[in-house]
Amino acid sequence: MNTCTLWHNPRCSKSREALALLRGRGVDPELRLYLEQPPSLAELEQLAAALGREPLQFMRVKEPLFRELGLAAGDQRSRRQWLEILAGHPQLLERPILVAGARARLGRPPEDLLELLPTKRGD
Repeated sequence: MNTCTLWHNPRCSKSREALALLRGRGVDPELRLYLEQPPSLAELEQLAAALGREPLQFMRVKEPLFRELGLAAGDQRSRRQWLEILAGHPQLLERPILVAGARARLGRPPEDLLELLPTKRGD
């Protein structure tokens, strides 16, 4: 498989589970420790496009910080405003996310990441 990147939080059990699942399939992804290396607005725009989702669809809306910031899932904000919130508060980013080329998948559940792996042909 071409290089892939796992947006990873080692403190998150689902993120650790996803990494173990990938490695168990022979995939050793590059790790993007997004809390240590916060993504830029441009990176988040690319991520949204690769996921095929709006920013609110890959935000941790149940995270206490979401409410502390006065946010609600029904807020009428622009796509850019949601991306700016994510850029300023990367802990609101849902994880894990696997990026492979121009495609990405959210690992909720972690097995969803396997959609990006090539299937083996029985030649």
